[in-house]
Amino acid sequence: MIQGVRLAMAATTLLTFGFAVAVGADPSPAPFQSATAGYRYSFPKDHGSHPSYRTEWWYYTGHLQSKTGRSFGFELTFFRRGVSPEDIKTLPSKWSINQIYLAHFAVTDITGKRFHFSEKLSREALGKAGADESRLRVWIDKWSAEAEPEPDSAGVHTLVARDETHALILRLEPAKPPVAHGAAGISQKGRDVGQTSHYYSFTRLSTTGSLTIDGEQFEVTGTSWMDHEFGSGPLGADQVGWDWFSIQLEDNTELMLYRMRLKDGSYDLASSGTAVSADGRTRHLEVTDFQIESTATWTSSGSKATYPAKWRLKFPSLDLVLEVTPLLADQELRTSRSTLVSYWEGAVAVTGTKQGKPVKGQGYVELTGYAERLKM
Repeated sequence: MIQGVRLAMAATTLLTFGFAVAVGADPSPAPFQSATAGYRYSFPKDHGSHPSYRTEWWYYTGHLQSKTGRSFGFELTFFRRGVSPEDIKTLPSKWSINQIYLAHFAVTDITGKRFHFSEKLSREALGKAGADESRLRVWIDKWSAEAEPEPDSAGVHTLVARDETHALILRLEPAKPPVAHGAAGISQKGRDVGQTSHYYSFTRLSTTGSLTIDGEQFEVTGTSWMDHEFGSGPLGADQVGWDWFSIQLEDNTELMLYRMRLKDGSYDLASSGTAVSADGRTRHLEVTDFQIESTATWTSSGSKATYPAKWRLKFPSLDLVLEVTPLLADQELRTSRSTLVSYWEGAVAVTGTKQGKPVKGQGYVELTGYAERLKM
């Protein structure tokens, strides 16, 4: 049945910020709700699914350490894509396609210098995949992200994923409340009307659990990051991809920033970021509040794409300069069985100065649109 879904989906790759999926035809979000200013989050409900919006994803990344001194990075991401009747016409049945779910699972063995990823794709039918609308619970087959509903948003998250050679079972406890990105309840992705989303993060989650690599199980601890985003607007016709950074500094502060790249090599002025203080207070960063300079490149032997491979980030108003370095060069996902795009998503080390004093940390970087322009 999954092969039938892939064939039905193969006509056109549709893309929104953070997620590309082939679903067939018209990119118009007409049957779906737009992300508009004034949105107020209500937890735990907003941790769940929002099927009135076309696109949604729950994105986990993190750094883990074993008791034996091994270091790892991980990514576990679930995507939901709403399907309008005009996209794929099917006869009513238990297998009718209303929602498509996809997932990516990646492990960076930093000590062993190896990268592994796998992917899933399924329709929402007969319980094979789905997401709860009242709380955080999203799954495809036996991969899942779930949290018990808590009024104060501090419920513990449980992640489970397993393929032929790798597995993780993690418990993530928020150390800070969720952080809303953007202004007035929306995150702007371009200058056109509707190029918006609702976007929040848990920027620091204390993490424990187990990670299995080729049959060897490691008990691990570490720190994770979670993004949840939902909206219906497409990328602009002149946008080709983005560079996204999540950074956790050892002084208990965090940064998120993204830069939407345009065809001519410049960046969209709608790009932005968020600075999170040690006590959880936030500051919205306009694109003029930070500078991103690439200082090295890496070329993939798989996709042949050339990616930035090291960065210098400057935040003049924060008196902060950071050097961001991949912990492994090859952290590229080539998702031929699900989202049909190649992108780089990897664990990075962070060093620099803050108000004249040394600072260091860790993070994740996502780079899209380098292997091919992301198409609508």
